[in-house]
Amino acid sequence: MSDPTRALARSARHPVTEAAAAAAERFVTVAEREGLADVAYATVESPVGPLLAAATPRGLVRLAFPGEAPDVVVGQLAALVSPRVLELPRRLDGARRELDEYFAGRRRAFDLPLDWSLVHGFGRAVLRATARIPYGSTSTYARVAARAGNPRAARATGNALGANPIPIVIPCHRVLRTGGALGGYGGGLPVKELLLELEGVHGVRRH
Repeated sequence: MSDPTRALARSARHPVTEAAAAAAERFVTVAEREGLADVAYATVESPVGPLLAAATPRGLVRLAFPGEAPDVVVGQLAALVSPRVLELPRRLDGARRELDEYFAGRRRAFDLPLDWSLVHGFGRAVLRATARIPYGSTSTYARVAARAGNPRAARATGNALGANPIPIVIPCHRVLRTGGALGGYGGGLPVKELLLELEGVHGVRRH
């Protein structure tokens, strides 16, 4: 293909691309105005990589680490919350702002409303107890289990924390093994270490 032909092909494609983008923007605007999305999601940049944040009208429902495939997370939201899921970054502005402040060291507590619909039973009790652990402090799986109402359920507590749908905001990184070892973490132990160090917790052992 000659250079002029390539230029003509590019110029022919360009308006179509612009038209498609404009149509998509109009659709998003209408969907937002008419309340056609039950779940809005957006990518939030962070020091641990891009996070996928999702919210319903009730509040933040999901915060996914970079290791979780966005398509899989969106599919889970469609199956478990509502099939009306749409990328609407403006709806996540509050979450983005508070996360930015947290990572910059300017926020010690999140004020975001939360949607707890992805957690049930004892798991919800565990996460509510975890949400009360103060910034810069730590607890243990055993203590969280006791505060959730079942002192003997340390293993179930670990499972509930591992399935935490809203990490960082519900600070499961502040829960350690008895004796002070890190334990596990859905985002990976380096991320858990980074979050604890950000909050001024140092010298935690991996094992």
